[in-house]
Amino acid sequence: MSRASRSLNLAGAALLGLSLLAGCDFPMRESLKPQARPAGLVPPKAASQPQAPMTPSARSRELAAYYVKLEEHLLSQGLLRRDGGGPDTNYRARDLARNFETIAFYDEHAGGNLTAGSEAVSRFHPWRGEVRFATHFGPSVSAKQRASDAAAVNAYASRLARVTGHPIRVSAAKANFHVIFASADDGDALKETVTRVWPAFPKARLETLTNLPRDIYCLVHTNTPSANAGGERAIAIIRAEHPSLMRLSCIHEELAQGLGLSNDSPLARPSIFNDDEEFATLTSHDELLLKMLYDPRLKSGMSLSEARPVITQIASELTDETDS
Repeated sequence: MSRASRSLNLAGAALLGLSLLAGCDFPMRESLKPQARPAGLVPPKAASQPQAPMTPSARSRELAAYYVKLEEHLLSQGLLRRDGGGPDTNYRARDLARNFETIAFYDEHAGGNLTAGSEAVSRFHPWRGEVRFATHFGPSVSAKQRASDAAAVNAYASRLARVTGHPIRVSAAKANFHVIFASADDGDALKETVTRVWPAFPKARLETLTNLPRDIYCLVHTNTPSANAGGERAIAIIRAEHPSLMRLSCIHEELAQGLGLSNDSPLARPSIFNDDEEFATLTSHDELLLKMLYDPRLKSGMSLSEARPVITQIASELTDETDS
């Protein structure tokens, strides 16, 4: 889940992660003695094999308690909606076009700095090759949670394929978009899995994955701005300590952002690509953004000035407006 996602791609664009809603700060110790961490995340085919339950570390227990309180806090305010938008969230073609430009052509926090305060314009970068998702789980993740999360990824992949018209599926064979669910106790296993599925992944950035601050809920790394067709790669990291709705929200945003909607906008509504936490799951507005992202009239590598007339035309068609 992320409303303040940041993207860190291998071409030097920004890190996609999640930040806390302002004013929602629950006390928690930040430095706890690390526990021993078993190596090797569970690959998709082994996800259903029985394992002896692990006792979570103090750090992992603290994180789990914190995220439960955070989810309850957001829900109590009417946030984390799953209705896809309604009469209170009307938008027009001009809104859709503006939001698409901001979300698909800009990268927040360029350079990979989690706290940098800048945006960089980017060229259009959807996947040109087939997207093949695979799920991986840290040793600390229970069998029940693995089954639930794998089912959520499978269902969402089918929805993304239907909405975009792009070849998207779940396949452990030759997967190129890896979705990893791991807790604070799975650091060594996480490093091993990332190295195995993406050998060229920068080692310096790999270290950051196991030392994330608690206000980074989930993130995605992708090489799409620089990859050749068919050479696209992505890795999404989702904290296993999250309660179920926050994990589902992470799945929805990080997988969609990894496909090319790599920015957020405070003006986008109804949308998961917004820092306000109003929506937890993909909305009707977001489905139109995905349709635009994979419309064949928009070509990979286009600049914003080249794409803008096409974006305006597609947005008008999708909203049935001839003059927005």
